[in-house]
Amino acid sequence: MDQSTHRPASTPALSPERCRILFADQLNLARGKYVPMSEAKKGHARMCVGTYAVTYDKQMVAAPGGGMLDGLPDMQIVFDPQDLRKAWEPGTVIALGDIYANEVSFPLCGRSALKRAIAAWRERGLDPMVGIELEAYIFQRGANGEWVPYDTPGAFVYGTGPFSDPAGLIDDIWSAAAACDLPIESINAEYDAPQFELTLHYADALKAADDAFLFRQMARELLYRKGYLLSFLPKPLAGKAGSGMHFNISFCDKDGTNVFARDVETGDYGRVMRGTIAGLLEHHRGLTAIMAPLTNSYARLQPASLSGYWASWGVDHRAVTVRISGEKGSAARIEHRLADCAASPYFALAALLQAALLGLDKEYELPPAETADGIETVSTNTHAPTDLAEALDALEQDTQLAEAIGSDLVANYVAIKRQEVENLTGRSTDEQIAYYLHYI
Repeated sequence: MDQSTHRPASTPALSPERCRILFADQLNLARGKYVPMSEAKKGHARMCVGTYAVTYDKQMVAAPGGGMLDGLPDMQIVFDPQDLRKAWEPGTVIALGDIYANEVSFPLCGRSALKRAIAAWRERGLDPMVGIELEAYIFQRGANGEWVPYDTPGAFVYGTGPFSDPAGLIDDIWSAAAACDLPIESINAEYDAPQFELTLHYADALKAADDAFLFRQMARELLYRKGYLLSFLPKPLAGKAGSGMHFNISFCDKDGTNVFARDVETGDYGRVMRGTIAGLLEHHRGLTAIMAPLTNSYARLQPASLSGYWASWGVDHRAVTVRISGEKGSAARIEHRLADCAASPYFALAALLQAALLGLDKEYELPPAETADGIETVSTNTHAPTDLAEALDALEQDTQLAEAIGSDLVANYVAIKRQEVENLTGRSTDEQIAYYLHYI
C-alpha cells in the first residue's frame, strides 16, 4: 500500500448552487443541512445540540452535553469556505465542519477529538498516516419488497468483474469516487457473497477519516438511488462472514520518513512501534466499545473469526488484532483489525491514536507476539468484551483512555449507547438488524 499523501483538489464543481454541510455525530450518522452558496460563504451554520441526545430511533436521552435538560441550545458547525469538497450530487459541494458552542470547541465533536490526538503526536515530532479498509454487503429488493442479498452467484474472495458484481455497482461507486476526489486504492469481492472490501488510499490521519466518512456516505446514497442497499453492518447475515473496518497506521518524522520502515526491515522494533502496539493491547477492552459500537457488533467479534477479538499482535498474522504488515519501506505499517464500520472514523481513530500514545509515553511492556494459529490456539487470555454492555463498562473503567480521548465525549457516548442496549434487550437477532439496517 503506497503511503504517499495525496490531497484532492479543493476546487468545487463549477457554479455550484448549494453547499451540503456535514459532520459525523457519535452514532456515525452524517448530520447536516443544505444551504445556498451565499450562506456557505459565511463558513458556519447553526444546528441544535440535541443531535447528541438521541438514539437511532430518535429517543431523547439526558446524555451529558446533549442539552436535553438545558433547553436544547444551538451549536455551530464551522468550516473553511475555501476548502470545500466535491460532491456526488449535481450542483452541490460539501463542507466538513468542526463543532463549536459558545465560540469554543464543542467537547462532543469527534473530528475535534481526532485533531487533538493528531496534535499530540505532532508535538512528539511524528505525523500519523492512516489507510482505511471498509467491508460491506450489498442487498437488493426481494419479491415482497424485503431486502435480500444481492444476487452474485459466481462471487468469491478477491473476485472482480461481472460474476461478483453483475449490475456493475462497483463501477458506479468507482466512477463517483473519482469524480469526488475520493482516492480508492482497491475494491474486490470479500470472503462471502455479496460482500465487498473497499480500501482507500493512505493519507494523513484527518484526511483519511474525512475520506472514509464521505466515501461511505457517497457509496450508500449512490446505490440506494439505484434500488440497492449497501450495508456496513458488522453482521447483517447470520452464518456469513462479518464486516470490519481496518486501520493501517504508521508515523512520519519531520523529514517525511516512515519511522516503521527500519523496524519492519530489520525485525528490531523501535520505541515508537513497540509503544504503539503495547498501548493498543493495554487498552484493548476499553477501545472495544468505540470500535464495535452496536449490539450487532458482537455477533462479528468472536473467537476464531479473524476480527480482532484477542488482545494480540503478530507479524503478517491475520488472526491477531494488531498485525505488522509484511510490506516494507514506505508502506511499512501496523493494521488494527478490531473495528467495524458502524464506528465513526473520527472517534475511532482518535481513540486508537490516544491509546497508542499512552503506550509510547508510559512505556507499557510489549507482550510476546502471537506465534500460534490464533484460531484453535492462542497465546493470550485477554479478549474483547462479550457484548456492548460489558464493553461500555470497560470503557468507563479505562479512565486513562477516556481522559485522553475526552471525558465529556466518552460520557455522552456511553449514555447514548446504554439506552441503545436497553432498547434492544430481549429483541431477536433479526429485530436488532432491522433496528440498525438503514443507518449503517
